[in-house]
Amino acid sequence: MAPPEFRSESIIYNVSGSKRPAARWKWCGCCAGSGGGMMGDSAEPRLSPSPMRYRLLLAAIVLLVFVGSFLARGILNPPAIDNRTPPSSAKRIVSVAPSITEILFRLGLGDRVVGRTKFCKFPPEAQSLPHVGGHLDLNIEALVVLKPDLVITLQENAELRKSLRELSIDSLTVSHQTIDGILDSIDQLGRQFGAEKKARRVLADIRSRIRAVEEKTAGRDRPRVMVAVYRSAGSGKLEDVNAAGADGYYDEMIAMAGGQNVCRQGTVRFPIISNEGILWMNPDVIIDIVPPPDKGKLDRQTILADWQQVAEVAAVRHGRVHVLDNDFAYIPGPRFVELVERMARLLHPEVSWPEGDSE
Repeated sequence: MAPPEFRSESIIYNVSGSKRPAARWKWCGCCAGSGGGMMGDSAEPRLSPSPMRYRLLLAAIVLLVFVGSFLARGILNPPAIDNRTPPSSAKRIVSVAPSITEILFRLGLGDRVVGRTKFCKFPPEAQSLPHVGGHLDLNIEALVVLKPDLVITLQENAELRKSLRELSIDSLTVSHQTIDGILDSIDQLGRQFGAEKKARRVLADIRSRIRAVEEKTAGRDRPRVMVAVYRSAGSGKLEDVNAAGADGYYDEMIAMAGGQNVCRQGTVRFPIISNEGILWMNPDVIIDIVPPPDKGKLDRQTILADWQQVAEVAAVRHGRVHVLDNDFAYIPGPRFVELVERMARLLHPEVSWPEGDSE
């Protein structure tokens, strides 16, 4: 392993603040038994360090220890779990995301949930609980009235966690930005609240269903897929299409379902794609996810008609634009596996799938 180099381009800074041309170093295999030594890049004999080099090396070691201890704190005490260690005996839990609410009920912990957001509508029994607003208009006063002993938040709810700390309310944070994050949170919440066996059964079911899909699509051609996660639908125009990039969520599900994501260029999770961009990518299949504001307001044919703006695209020409308005299509919770199964049916209609809805 290469040693750390504390430098900026060709200049190395010493503890006094002065600078000199940086020396390049590498580990010397002959000293591996003592942790490795440093040599120049050339094959010349090892140089005898001068007192100045000793001081620089000592400064580097001190800095390395400091940086290492800082990083270790971040690894051993990740910021995802905020506030004091939440009590496993929490009986009054408020969930601030639909995906969290689904996991809690799936683990048989619904009787501990006393509050939710206005978007937490699954399972249906969750709708009988008082809500505390939504992601953008969460009502702290309404939350406090519920007297929670624990609030479960998503990683992106940093401002909310700050408010909870000021109110001395415990919080537990999970991440649902990736498939692994969702699976990890099911395990985490199961262990936290004594529902380990149930969590293991839920995880085993999800993984078994994913494995079944992957086995059925293995060795087949992988169609090129675009998932439109948000756009202005029903206007007769195709504008501001937010597509799933290499986001670690839809991107992974496309692969699980036996397809390949056409929007993996760059690092933006949900890039806005122009009509010209869609024509250039020319996906074989387009999956158009209808968000909550448009769900129920527009019929399927009206939504599909917008895609005639890019009629030359293979997916449009061959009638392979599919509209999905199921809530599990946009809630990153344990039912993501249903979206994987639905995608697989749409991407591989040639496979003999078990009876069920194909769209």
